[in-house]
Amino acid sequence: MKIVLLGPPGAGKGTQAEMLVKKLFLPHISTGDMFRAAIAAGTDLAMEAKSYMDKGQLVPDALTIGIIRDRIAQPDCREGFLLDGFPRTLAQAEALDQMLADMDTELDAVLNISVPLDNLVTRLTGRRMCRQCGNIYHMTYNPPKDENTCDSCNGELYQRSDDKEETVKNRLTVYENQTAPLIEYYTNTGKLKTVDGDQAIGKVLVDLGAALGQNWA
Repeated sequence: MKIVLLGPPGAGKGTQAEMLVKKLFLPHISTGDMFRAAIAAGTDLAMEAKSYMDKGQLVPDALTIGIIRDRIAQPDCREGFLLDGFPRTLAQAEALDQMLADMDTELDAVLNISVPLDNLVTRLTGRRMCRQCGNIYHMTYNPPKDENTCDSCNGELYQRSDDKEETVKNRLTVYENQTAPLIEYYTNTGKLKTVDGDQAIGKVLVDLGAALGQNWA
């Protein structure tokens, strides 16, 4: 089964991806992990991509697609994969479909985890991290006993700069602007399955499974 997983920051996409690949016995292709692995392997494409990353520039779509093609061609992807973090734009979605067509295959489903904007802001701005041990808390869903102190090591808790409200709203706006055309594109192909992400983690997983024809209830 070949799947793309979509979802805004704070929707729990990473958590669901980890559970989905275990349930479906599929490799989890996260673009960040994939780039790191390719760079470690020293492939020509990865080295070219690294030259852009080292300058803080976006890696061109053609390069990214080439690295994804190399990854998908590996034996562990023969029965399918879960692609997480790509595509992010309409141009990337079209390039991915063309690449898969060249490989005589296609996506089976595109899973979209949807959460209301206000709830995403609450989820993302509520995160706190310990400066000492790195433990992560959430002021609403997993609060520390003391709002300024880590339960484990008594270290200071702080809010990352990218978790501040203004930054979070900007990240979500960028995501929405990029993803709206993707939603329409995959809806038109009949592959999009949207699941309510504003539920308990286990219920979201059950609904994702149902969207794929699996009964995990």
